[in-house]
Amino acid sequence: MSFSWLYHGIFPKLIHIAPLERFLTASLGFSNEISDLLTQLAGVGEVVFGVVLFIFYRSKAILILNIAALVGLILFVAMLQPQLLVETFNPVTTNIPIIGLSIILLNNLKHTG
Repeated sequence: MSFSWLYHGIFPKLIHIAPLERFLTASLGFSNEISDLLTQLAGVGEVVFGVVLFIFYRSKAILILNIAALVGLILFVAMLQPQLLVETFNPVTTNIPIIGLSIILLNNLKHTG
């Protein structure tokens, strides 16, 4: 799960801003420069969260935050560019499996103490 956060923070936001990332942040109505800055800040946030999730993957609070963030990202896309929800490698196909894994891990934590 943390790899997904790290990857999506580093490659399409920090190393090279992917056109789709630029398109999404530009949907907020900001200039290209501000959109790029917001995208990069989101990338930094995703990397930080990926590291936190890697270290504290057995924390109920972190797992719930992970689920909430992934649902929030789906809703973000749904509100700004809903047509992207049916494109290849969309937030539904990438976030729902990770949400499922988080729920499984939460359930496992309940049964192990």
